[in-house]
Amino acid sequence: GSLIGRDLLGGAFYFDPFELYTKEQVSNTNVLVFGQIGRGKSALVKSFLWRQSVLGRQAWIVDPKGEYNSLARLWGVSPIKISRSSSVCLNPLDSRAGLSKDGQRSEFLATLGSACLGRPLSPTEHASAQLALEGATQKVTTRQITISDVVNQLLEPSPTSARSINTDVFTLAQMGRDLGLELRRLVVGDLQGMFDGQTSEEIDMRQSLVVIDLSDLYESSALGIVMSCCLSWLNSLIETQDNVKRYIVVDEAWAVLRDLSIARWLQASWKLSRSRGLSNIAILHRVSDLLAAGSQGSEQVAIASGLLSDSETRIIYSQPPGEVDLSRQLLGLNSTEAELLIDLRRGRSLWKVGTRSFVVSHQLGSRERGLVDTDQRLR
Repeated sequence: GSLIGRDLLGGAFYFDPFELYTKEQVSNTNVLVFGQIGRGKSALVKSFLWRQSVLGRQAWIVDPKGEYNSLARLWGVSPIKISRSSSVCLNPLDSRAGLSKDGQRSEFLATLGSACLGRPLSPTEHASAQLALEGATQKVTTRQITISDVVNQLLEPSPTSARSINTDVFTLAQMGRDLGLELRRLVVGDLQGMFDGQTSEEIDMRQSLVVIDLSDLYESSALGIVMSCCLSWLNSLIETQDNVKRYIVVDEAWAVLRDLSIARWLQASWKLSRSRGLSNIAILHRVSDLLAAGSQGSEQVAIASGLLSDSETRIIYSQPPGEVDLSRQLLGLNSTEAELLIDLRRGRSLWKVGTRSFVVSHQLGSRERGLVDTDQRLR
């Protein structure tokens, strides 16, 4: 694996989730990283991906704050900038790599609609979404279908779609009208031009690093929706037979987890990591971010907590005193590990890898210091 730094209990510390999975020392390759701002979690992830590139690993990153642009420059690639002022478009319904398989495209459309509406879809809305997707697929045969095509089918369904459920066109249009009007936000609203057309031809997915820069949308209330569209697009391009080990990095993961429908979809993607040859890396500030996804006892919290069991590696940087008890409960820490979290210096973290624990001091090379420096403006 890649050298991370020093194990403060003795010796050098190396890590590679794919190798650990092959040796049956972990049951999955997913990773959760927790850390307050300025403690070194971003430095760890960036340098780890850079070092893993030597082993032929690839990385696809959803970057809400634009923090991985320096990594892209070092890698020799250009970030994909998503904003109203950019000409770049990603089609989350792209089926070039089999997104339609097993109803994945329909499932994502329902997830997206639920997120836009802010509530679960009703049975009639589910049916409308499915029929709109089928109608768009039948009508558009010379290109990939888009969100625009689906919105058109929701607001103006075909007689064929209406007959398939023994109703008329007017009734079917009323069934899907609320959903169509909300999804229309992606076509003519504040998210227009980003996800409503064909994927831009200048995007080269053959690159070993792909960074999707969402920094212009970081303050948007639709950040979770935007991130889910990007993740859907990335997942649609994953080839299960190309034998390339990839990392899918989701920074500021709280934005995805706080919406129930998107959290469900993310959980499903997390569980498919082994079959897809992936290692998902989710980055959060505090352990309590998992519980902040929803109200106490809610499904959001259950799903967020479930990501823990689907992430065999947990990396925890210094946490505030108020987080210690919760960290011990959720992460299964013993009393010594929990108390350690308060006093960890910058660059030091507690690693829980399978059943083992390590205290690791992350080491940076001279070339990497400029790569991970996020405090330059402050100084």
